[in-house]
This record gives sequence, C-alpha cells and structure tokens, in this order.
Amino acid sequence: MSRIPTLTLLHEQLRRARQARGLSQEELGKLINYSSSKVSAVETGQNPVTPDYLARVDTALDTGGLFVAMLELIRFHAAPEWFRPWDENEREATALRWYDPTVIPGLLQTEGYARAMLALGGELTADEVETRVVTRLARQEVLTATPRPQFVAVLEEHTLRRQVGDPATMREQLEHLLAVGAEPNVQVRVVPAEAPWHNGLNGPFVLARLGNGAELAHLDNQLRGQTVDCPSDVAALEHRWETVTGEALPCRQSARLIEEAAKTWT
Repeated sequence: MSRIPTLTLLHEQLRRARQARGLSQEELGKLINYSSSKVSAVETGQNPVTPDYLARVDTALDTGGLFVAMLELIRFHAAPEWFRPWDENEREATALRWYDPTVIPGLLQTEGYARAMLALGGELTADEVETRVVTRLARQEVLTATPRPQFVAVLEEHTLRRQVGDPATMREQLEHLLAVGAEPNVQVRVVPAEAPWHNGLNGPFVLARLGNGAELAHLDNQLRGQTVDCPSDVAALEHRWETVTGEALPCRQSARLIEEAAKTWT
C-alpha cells in the first residue's frame, strides 16, 4: 500500500537513522524494547507509528526529539482545519466526558476499528485513511499523559453489536475497551438496549475541563465539528450528560456487558 509523502519520509528517515548508527533492526529493537519484526513493520509502513515508539527511537538514537516532532507535523497537517482548536483543548484537558450513540469514541478505537471506520464510503483515499489512522492513534496518548486526565466514555449497547470491519476487528475492539476501561483514570459505561429514548441520542458530544477551569464542548455533525464555549450551551450539554449517565450501567456491569458482546464476535 502506498503512503503519502510525509509518512513515506518518516518511514525512510527511521530506517536511515538506524542504519547511520550501524544498528540492525534486531539491535535497535533491543534498545527500545520492541521486537525486530515490529521495527521492520514500522520502517516499511506495515504498522502505524506511535508516539511511544518514536520517543524510544529518539532516545536510543539521540535525535533530539526529531521523530516525535515529525509525527506532530503529520498530525497537524492531517487534521481538518476545523478540528485543530479542539485537538489542542483535548491535550490540555484535565477531564474529558464523551458520549457517542453510534460508534466507539475515537480515543478508545483500535487500529483495525479506526481503519474500517475511516475507509467506509470510499470518501478518503487509501493514503488518507492510513494518515488518519496514524494521527488518531497518536491522539490516544492523551489518556496516558502526565498527569493523566480523567476520562469517562458512555456508549450505547447497539454500538457493541453493530459490525465495523470484520468480526475479528469487533472482538479486538471490545477487548480493548475492557483493557482501557480497567485503567484508573478511565471509565467506560454502556447504556443498555432496553433503556428508553433519551435526549442524548440526538448526537455525540464531548465535554472538556481545562487546567484553568474552563469548560468547553465539542459537537460533531455529518460535515465537520464545532467547539462550543458559550456557558449556556455547555450547561445544556452538561444536562444531557446527566441524562445519559443516568441511563448508563455502572462500570462493572458495563464491563460484563462488553465482555458478553465480545464473545459473540467469532
């Protein structure tokens, strides 16, 4: 599969930097605690690069943070212009609350699920899909940042049962939800299918609290997203959040429901 020039350049520079140090893929793998097959897959573009991988390479090869900076540039240019302000807010947030009635929230998506979602409809080229996958996975580093933000995700049960990609992709995605949901700063809650209609079903939204105490929100529609900072609008979404969390199962019951759904994807 071809790659856009920015990703191609990153892959090539990773390989060249390793070779310039006289290291084999196996030797570099030992330095960064990755397998040689993983190093090979990243350098050839078969696996997406991640901030963690690049940070380890930067340290091992003493590049001064070059590769992490290259990924940041790719991430910036790949993001739609309307999304960039929210991307910055997401990084600065001390707390994020995300409700989505239709799909797994982006910060919780696996590589396979993200790729299947982005490829739907053929609106993006293969290269654009790969770039979006890389940048979406890079965004997820916010969940393990220091200090870690508090993250609560609420989703609908039918999201667990609607196929995106193949069954293996769905099983991997639901198992990933269980793993991430076990982290101390993350809660994943599910609204059961038997719950009545509620006003959260009108569309997805994210609420963010920044370090300075500011409260913001993000809304998505069919064409683009919108950052909301009007206090009355944020307060209205806070009310909707209370509604959806009131319908959602507690974390442990949600985990049992996710685990049961994961077993159905065989």
